[in-house]
Amino acid sequence: MPVSKMKFIKRCAEFIPKEERRNIPSNTRGIYLLLQKNSNKDYSVIYVGMARGDKSGIHGRLNSHSRSKSKGSSWTHFSLFEVHDNISIQEIEELEGLLRHIYRYDKNANPFNQQRQYKKLVKVRDNNLEKW
Repeated sequence: MPVSKMKFIKRCAEFIPKEERRNIPSNTRGIYLLLQKNSNKDYSVIYVGMARGDKSGIHGRLNSHSRSKSKGSSWTHFSLFEVHDNISIQEIEELEGLLRHIYRYDKNANPFNQQRQYKKLVKVRDNNLEKW
């Protein structure tokens, strides 16, 4: 069996126009970002989300966001990161929690990422590097 190039991520697509979401296979599991294109190569992260793939996956989540009154018009592009088949739902949730935790104070991402902090990450936090 060939060794995968990455442990969690099977494949990714970045900075894809919103209209191309229809090409994503159903039940694709992983993490996705809603992006607002600002200039030629400048994007703002609007939202970080996850799809477990048990109902519609990333395709369905993006369709839902496009119909949303609050998020629908705010994003122009997306990026997606599909996880390997052996990655559990809990591992997907941890990846999403980490990314949302990182973006929680970003002035552009914060309005739609209501999560203030990822509680599991707070439990392992130790800012006293001298004890590491």
